[in-house]
Amino acid sequence: MPASPPSPALDNTLDTTEWERRQIMAKTARFSPPSSIHPDGKKELVGLSREEMLEAVAAIGEQPFRAKQLWHWIYHQGVTDFSKMSSIAKPLQQKLAEHFHISRPEIAVQSTSQDETRKFLFRFRDGQEAETVYIPDRREDRGAVCISSQVGCTLSCKFCHTGTQLLARNLGTAEIVSQFMAARDSYKEWPSPKGETPRLLSTIVLMGMGEPLYNYENVAKAMRIVMDGEGIALSRRRITLSTSGVVPMMDQCGSELGINLAVSLHAVRDDLRDELVPLNRKYPIKEVIAACKRYPAANNSRRITFEYIMLKGINDSEADARKLVRLIAGLPAKVNLIPFNPWPGSDYEPSTRQQLDKFAAIIMNAGFASPIRTPRGQDILAACGQLKTHSQRQREKALSLRH
Repeated sequence: MPASPPSPALDNTLDTTEWERRQIMAKTARFSPPSSIHPDGKKELVGLSREEMLEAVAAIGEQPFRAKQLWHWIYHQGVTDFSKMSSIAKPLQQKLAEHFHISRPEIAVQSTSQDETRKFLFRFRDGQEAETVYIPDRREDRGAVCISSQVGCTLSCKFCHTGTQLLARNLGTAEIVSQFMAARDSYKEWPSPKGETPRLLSTIVLMGMGEPLYNYENVAKAMRIVMDGEGIALSRRRITLSTSGVVPMMDQCGSELGINLAVSLHAVRDDLRDELVPLNRKYPIKEVIAACKRYPAANNSRRITFEYIMLKGINDSEADARKLVRLIAGLPAKVNLIPFNPWPGSDYEPSTRQQLDKFAAIIMNAGFASPIRTPRGQDILAACGQLKTHSQRQREKALSLRH
């Protein structure tokens, strides 16, 4: 585990933001993912950067162009079997298989909703699990893959089922990018021999289990792989990262990745947001909004999305809507209004449709788009805020039966 960062008093070369960023990284280091080396001694190729792929190839005595070939087969073609790499001679295919793995997480459970939303429970090498959801948009014959960044979550947002599961660990780069790759496997979306490639899985939203900015290094590396033009090749405009407002890392994400930003706001007063989103006690609303204004990818064509869960009698008044409009004034923004998805043991109720419409009208009249999100996958607990690993739910069920 890396040493804790120095305090500003001991190291005047660090400004407050950089010191705080290092604190965040040190805090989550103890939740690190497994090594890229498998128990059999072979190295996992999925999740390696281009530079690391070159190093891996050089380590077995092969030329640099082999790394480019592997990159193409792994990320463009989606191949997991070295013997299927037709541009590589069989003796080298065998050599590669002796040194490397190209893995996918195990699909422990796969569920498909009545509305065609599909949820995957992925089990990783150490037995930990995380959930991923594909949300189709049949109007355009494409859809979004909602990817997890952690097993569990550190934030404990009061309305969120996922937040009741304590953080087990961060997901590694390979585990993050392979969620998308495994979903592509499920839909057979890799390029065909004739070059025909369906585009069902066209978007990534980092809105699954966990706070992506508390696992920034792995998330950023995974998204760079996803955006590489010779591999999966998703545009940064097709990737949205959702955060509860980790302000220092919002700045870093904006400068380094420039992907779309969504902010889980959920309240317009600090006292209420302190309760609903405890992270607000560290980064209050004023600081979060200021970070949004600094975010370099924010412009009229790439608006920042504010996510707002609608809780009956808690945060859904017309006064709240008017305060929200004042908060985001001057920002290129839209507001996603999310009907609360009840889960066992929750203390909240969803807002009425009438109140949802009133709230939305105030925001729209101020010139901001405010779509009311249609809940998807509720029958398989795949809707917003409902993700929680199957094993955790089973343990809770067993405990409730015992008592």
